[in-house]
Amino acid sequence: MLNLDSLGLAASVTDSGISAPDYQTILSRLTEYFRQIYGADSYLEPDSKDGQMIAIYALAMHDANNAIMAAYNSYSPATSTGAALSNNVAINGIARHAPGYSNADVLLTGQVGTVIINGRVRDKNGNLWSLPSTVTLDTHGSATVTAVCTQTGQITAQPGDISEIATPTRGWQTVTNPSAATTGRPVETDNQLRARQKKSVALPSRTVLDGIQGAVALLSGVVRQRGFENDTSETDKNGIPPHSIAMVVDGGDVNAIARAIALKKTPGAGTFGDTSVMVTDSYGMPRKISFSRPKDVRVSVEIDLTAFTGYTTLTGDKIRSAVAAYINAQLIGDNLYLTRLYSPANLPGDEEGQTYDITAIKIGRSADAVSENNLLVASSEAVSCTADDVRLVVTS
Repeated sequence: MLNLDSLGLAASVTDSGISAPDYQTILSRLTEYFRQIYGADSYLEPDSKDGQMIAIYALAMHDANNAIMAAYNSYSPATSTGAALSNNVAINGIARHAPGYSNADVLLTGQVGTVIINGRVRDKNGNLWSLPSTVTLDTHGSATVTAVCTQTGQITAQPGDISEIATPTRGWQTVTNPSAATTGRPVETDNQLRARQKKSVALPSRTVLDGIQGAVALLSGVVRQRGFENDTSETDKNGIPPHSIAMVVDGGDVNAIARAIALKKTPGAGTFGDTSVMVTDSYGMPRKISFSRPKDVRVSVEIDLTAFTGYTTLTGDKIRSAVAAYINAQLIGDNLYLTRLYSPANLPGDEEGQTYDITAIKIGRSADAVSENNLLVASSEAVSCTADDVRLVVTS
């Protein structure tokens, strides 16, 4: 008689996690059990009614197993997806970033004490950027705030592009953006959210610098950030003064960043950077917090290669995209080492990587200055690249 307690078709949880048989295994085993009941000569091919019914049963079991596995995996940030992941990271005090707006740090100047309410500025392309609801020019007649574009998407603004006052206010004279805007981004992906969740656990870390980086990484609009510390009595090679912390942050509101740094840094430690904001502590005492915005280093790449049979222009497009993606994944302050570009340029795991041979790679800060040398950057610089910045020199 058939033992119904040992079919082995359900999902099971072990020390290694959860697992379940695949659809074909379930179908084969059900077919085997059916023949044990009705006879080995039963016709159960896919064109038979009984065979189709067994397939329906197998698919139902497979779907149930998948649902159980999805529910099991939804309890961990490492394996959950979508809404389940959004719920999990709430434990860390963070939430999935919604589609973002481009933002730029702008310098406002005018008469001392001028109050700007619900101000707006305009860039050279006619896009409007909103200022914080209330801005007061300090004792020097200036204020640095973050202007947010009024429309979503990758709205760009190079240094100096935002220069027009859209809401004239008595005493407010000029506006400009000293650095390029951080472009808006689409809704945060699962992989990006997982990476930010891992960073967020640095908040209760044992080192102050890790805690500062964790706090800044949680801020809305922050794309990437990196911290440097000089605990010596002399200015270090990065130009950071003695006993100071230097944060380099791409994106995010300047005031929110300054408050996060002020909250996490230790008493007596200085802050260093090209952007300074006055922050008032819980006792009403003002203090200046400084940090930097990364300076973009646009990398030009030239790749010499010999094409074999099977090489096409689509292969070249893959090479350009792979190299650009590798460069864009570098951290702020990371040097770009020439030999490491050979790996993405060879398209590992892709058969089209066998259709050419790379003879040389050159990189530089411009297309006219490429060489077979590493590209060294300062601690406040960040390399970037697009597929159009990668030039292929193909010989056959």
